[in-house]
Amino acid sequence: MAEISKQELDERIAILKRFRTLLMQQREKFREYLTVLEKQQDSIASENTEALLAHTELEQQVVKSIASMQKVIVPMAEMYTHVQQSVSPQEAATVESVQKELTSIQAKVLAQNEKNRNLLRVHIAQIQQQMKQLRNPYHGNKSVYAQKHAVGALVEVNA
Repeated sequence: MAEISKQELDERIAILKRFRTLLMQQREKFREYLTVLEKQQDSIASENTEALLAHTELEQQVVKSIASMQKVIVPMAEMYTHVQQSVSPQEAATVESVQKELTSIQAKVLAQNEKNRNLLRVHIAQIQQQMKQLRNPYHGNKSVYAQKHAVGALVEVNA
């Protein structure tokens, strides 16, 4: 193995630390997202539309945050793969464990998201069925204002 300079070693260590920090931040964001999805499931089940709307807005913010963090992680992952051979096995193991945990949380998020979508589909179908069953009690009745016969044609004014 070729000798690397102190500066290059420091750069590689900095890349490793930054990559690990970014992965940990993303892991926390995904945990937050999973929590939001679980609370959203409760809101769907309890038919609480205000809470569901709030959870949806929060979900959108978390997803934007995850997406912006992903834009940074992808280049860092490429840099990490280039310097990976010079990293100590302990440091590489911590990064790999964080990556595995992140992958696991991502799978849980996808499963919870699918569960919520299915619950929403069922809930929407129930609402559509209820709307079909609604009947207007005034359907077929003529309105007083829509009658065609004359009600009064002259107005008498006395001064």
